[in-house]
Amino acid sequence: MKTIPFFKMSGSGNDFIVIDNREQMVPEAQLHQLVVGACRRKMSVGADGMILIEPSDSVDFKWRFFNADGSLPDMCGNGARCAARFSFIHGIAGRQMAFETLAGTIEASVGDDSVKIRMTQPRDLKTGYDLDMGGERVAVASINTGVPHVVMVVDDIEGLDVVEMGRRIRHHRDFAPAGTNANFVTIGKEGQVFIRTYERGVEDETLACGTGNVAAALILAHERGLRSPVTLTTRSGGNLTVHFKTQGGRYQDVFLEGDARVIYSGELWEEAWRS
Repeated sequence: MKTIPFFKMSGSGNDFIVIDNREQMVPEAQLHQLVVGACRRKMSVGADGMILIEPSDSVDFKWRFFNADGSLPDMCGNGARCAARFSFIHGIAGRQMAFETLAGTIEASVGDDSVKIRMTQPRDLKTGYDLDMGGERVAVASINTGVPHVVMVVDDIEGLDVVEMGRRIRHHRDFAPAGTNANFVTIGKEGQVFIRTYERGVEDETLACGTGNVAAALILAHERGLRSPVTLTTRSGGNLTVHFKTQGGRYQDVFLEGDARVIYSGELWEEAWRS
């Protein structure tokens, strides 16, 4: 039986199946089935998404990133950091690298077990507006940091039903048809920023979301005056740090930094993903 070597990796609790697909070992005709099947928790490896590392004509490599439901988002910050460390470990790229994503070229710098990536230019910043949530109006802000994000500042982040509220925002008519990711943040008494995220494509709360952390940091900088770098504590308890510069009311030179851990390596059997 043909098996597929893979790494299981985690970026601050956001977990991924990473495969070196430069020799096209992944069966293209069954790709959607492979992604959805392998990402099932308890029934297979289980992950928030799958990353395929593939050849590039212009930079070190390109990736194809898939959410657990098989959808193909433009960008994933934590996934990008894991892809960078995987590629360094396998000799695909050096510590300083660049790779193609649907959101554009990503630059990365790999440390011992952490990775810092340059994010694509954020766009579509919109602050100080309300969403009609079935008669209740809630104050939100939004920005695209490679994928669309809504950010809501809340008083009780622990007591919030992130899945219920996140799902309502994710499917809100104002963000149709593509939908959005939903992030909830609170600033503690000592200035520590806590964040929880409902991710589109995973359709659940995840332990961390890189692009969501970037979105929250930039919106808090805009609305609350936070200065770079901004460190946020994710649901996993791990920290992600966002670096940025401000010029003319715009954010640029945006970087995301945090851990990118190898959890284990193995071989994916066909029966692990076939229904």
